[in-house]
Amino acid sequence: MPDIVYKGKPLEEAEKVAIMVHGRGGNTASILGLADHLHLDEFALVAPQAPGNTWYPYSFMAPDQNNEPAFSNSLKTLDGIVEDLKSKGFSSEQIYFIGFSQGACLSLEYSAQYAQKWGGVIAFTGGLIGEKFNPTKYKGDFDGCPVFFGSSQQDMHVPLSRIEESAAQFEKMGAQVKTLIFQDTLHTIREAEVNWVNENILK
Repeated sequence: MPDIVYKGKPLEEAEKVAIMVHGRGGNTASILGLADHLHLDEFALVAPQAPGNTWYPYSFMAPDQNNEPAFSNSLKTLDGIVEDLKSKGFSSEQIYFIGFSQGACLSLEYSAQYAQKWGGVIAFTGGLIGEKFNPTKYKGDFDGCPVFFGSSQQDMHVPLSRIEESAAQFEKMGAQVKTLIFQDTLHTIREAEVNWVNENILK
């Protein structure tokens, strides 16, 4: 297993777990710092560290083979965490994903390839991964799982069109989707996004 940092409530005491996935160039400290702004006091926090601070080397919309084997290994990292949590008695409904940028893309991709009733999926600037959008990759039923997409209307890394395609795919698979798109060009997490997530998913 890769380096994984645990914070928040101990797993033995927590009833909910947030898997927090950092962006390109980020690290566990940067994504765990976001917990100070989210309603995660009752959660165990699990943050994996990407090798070289990146989950895959190129854009999430680069030709698929260009991001291998790093991309597949990164999905395996998340799968290993989920399987470990389930072996400790956590159900999918007790497991949440929170990611920013590259970490949001990876969280969305994993949760959609293994769709089930997760506790929630929170994507701060992210979309499903692939050079071309390929809905045949995604299987399962979200069964009402809440999913959040937040981004700029013109983000430098994540096109609005891919966010919209991704949100539609999650809805098609039974998720309850909320998308907030902001009239700016910032690659960041906004207070309005944090407030919505706190009031509707992490309440």
